[in-house]
Amino acid sequence: MKSNAGLKWKLGLFIISALILLVLGLFYVGKQKNLFDTSFRLSAVFKNVSGLKTGNNVRFGGINIGTVERIELITDTSVMVGMTIKKAVQQFIHQNAIAGIGSEGLMGDRVVTIIPGTGEGAAVKEGAVLASLPPVETDQILAGLKTSADNAAIITDQLAEVAYKLNNGHGVLSRLLSDSGMGNNLNSTMANLKKGSAGLKDNMEAAKHNFLLRGYFKKKKRAEEKKKKAEAAEKVDG
Repeated sequence: MKSNAGLKWKLGLFIISALILLVLGLFYVGKQKNLFDTSFRLSAVFKNVSGLKTGNNVRFGGINIGTVERIELITDTSVMVGMTIKKAVQQFIHQNAIAGIGSEGLMGDRVVTIIPGTGEGAAVKEGAVLASLPPVETDQILAGLKTSADNAAIITDQLAEVAYKLNNGHGVLSRLLSDSGMGNNLNSTMANLKKGSAGLKDNMEAAKHNFLLRGYFKKKKRAEEKKKKAEAAEKVDG
């Protein structure tokens, strides 16, 4: 008798525990799917839902506000996505909001993201159809990342080749950096150019005072002064 009573007690405890877990599980699932919240419905039409499934989350401002209720094929180029949204956030979603399809991370589940519209507008109504954006495919993202990685590899190889040539004395730049004689020659050339410029300036000053060329330089100076006066007069008139 005692053995049967202990067995019944354990069986009853097991059943009660299972019922509690079941209720908690139903409550958790219902909360995630907005079964216990007052809700309203929105929809959007996409050309391609890109793997979106019923039950996936709907986000607004980075927060889960609802779930995908249904996905229906309307034509061969359009798919209707119906969403159940929490009633509390209806006031924040305006009629010019846009629906897009993203993913939770690079390889995560698909989600519908509602993007706020620009400016102010009236709140959406029950059953409203939002404008939509085409989804970004994961394959496109991976292809872009591969292209960037390939370009980075090419640039790295080219930089390594340039560094190797510089370190091993190939090219004019390497010779300039490593050959002190070539650097001295370059300094001498720059010094000669500087001296030549100074000499040219002295020759020009001497030519201005030459009797034969004095008239030419005076005439040129008067023309420049006349031009400056004309420009000043135009500025005053303007």
